[in-house]
Amino acid sequence: MELMQQNPDIEAYLAVGEAVDHDHPLVRATAERIAADHPDAYSYAEAAYVFVRDTIPHSQDSGDPRVTWRASDVLEQGTGICYAKSVAYAALLRARGIPAALCYQRLADDDGANPALHGLVAVKLPGEERWARQDVRGNVPPGVDARFSLGEERLAWTVRPEFGEVDYPVLYAGPHPVVLRALRAAPDRPHLWRTLPTEL
Repeated sequence: MELMQQNPDIEAYLAVGEAVDHDHPLVRATAERIAADHPDAYSYAEAAYVFVRDTIPHSQDSGDPRVTWRASDVLEQGTGICYAKSVAYAALLRARGIPAALCYQRLADDDGANPALHGLVAVKLPGEERWARQDVRGNVPPGVDARFSLGEERLAWTVRPEFGEVDYPVLYAGPHPVVLRALRAAPDRPHLWRTLPTEL
């Protein structure tokens, strides 16, 4: 699948936004702490990936009812669903001058029921011609083994078209409006689970 920038200007994928708020002191401090041990772009991108994937639990896995949508809130509260964790990772990348985009899959149950959007991040490291999608959701349930990769994708799930699942190719500079609306309107995660967007 060929990934496509919604905005042709690469600067859009470095910009500060309402959700990707990498000008926030907490985001910048977190980025600086990670960069202290990982000064080059590749090792930093991988270390930031592991940090978000493994140290910020997905709120469904942990049972946390809070809903976060800004990168700074995800880092401060230490929780978020895939959309929010993706925003946090994008912000940590942009804080170090690495272009980062938000992108999505449509996933479903094994019988095609209960479709929902799943959030990913695409990164473009210096010297790389192509964007590479990353999945920071967290490796739960057992058997999920998402990893940082610039070559063959190592996402949590591979789409199954026979069940109506979709890889959306467009790369967004901020959360897609349907995703952001759902996050901002939800008073808690149980409510959010009932109102998750099902397609772009």
